[in-house]
Amino acid sequence: MERILNLHIERLPEGVYLATSEKIPGLVAQGRTVVETLEIARDVARKLLEAQSERQTSPQLPSVEEQFDYPLIIGA
Repeated sequence: MERILNLHIERLPEGVYLATSEKIPGLVAQGRTVVETLEIARDVARKLLEAQSERQTSPQLPSVEEQFDYPLIIGA
């Protein structure tokens, strides 16, 4: 099942990007680009959700519906 997780992404003064989530405590991902940061965040989120489901404490994330909005980031 696919679920939607909102991430907060910020560019740090060092020039790298940091992703965190309010819904999944402990989710912290850092990358050189937004794409790399998203890939790392996806892997970390999967592992954290697997661990939480084993303890039966998974957060309630909305499932992907027939339609949803997605911000597309396009480099210059």
